[in-house]
Amino acid sequence: MFSIFNTSNQKFLNFILSHTPNAVSYIKGNKFYPNINGKIELYQTNAGVLVVSEIDNLKIDSNKSGFYAMHIHNGEDCEENQNGEFKDTQHYNPNNNSHPNHAGDLPNLLSNDGYVFNVVLTDRFQVKDVIGKTIMIHQNPDDGRTDPSGNSGTKIACGKIVTRF
Repeated sequence: MFSIFNTSNQKFLNFILSHTPNAVSYIKGNKFYPNINGKIELYQTNAGVLVVSEIDNLKIDSNKSGFYAMHIHNGEDCEENQNGEFKDTQHYNPNNNSHPNHAGDLPNLLSNDGYVFNVVLTDRFQVKDVIGKTIMIHQNPDDGRTDPSGNSGTKIACGKIVTRF
């Protein structure tokens, strides 16, 4: 019988269950999507950073695919202007790579009737490198090609990455 939980997967799941995250980002929607909320936890491991996302009410009528882009941005806060737009900040990209190889490029989120639970392992950054930056969720999926943000559309939710303690 095939099991999706091989030894490595079990190791990472056990790590999440037995450790406190090194950083967290509390996600809130902008004024047009005020019900979007959630938490993204970052765990530093020897293999890279585990990014654990849990988001609720991520369901936009104009997005028929259910996929939403998520990126780490260089911004330091989630302040909105009067139009509900978050500051125009670029992806976290310390090595000046082209898209989709920015350190802050993360896989698209898949909404399950508005709810998202996702775990990703990345070696593109360490937790200490992104403390104080923001995580943005966009209204569309990232196409994985188009610079600078994968044609992912408007930023609809944001959270600042802060240390857990």
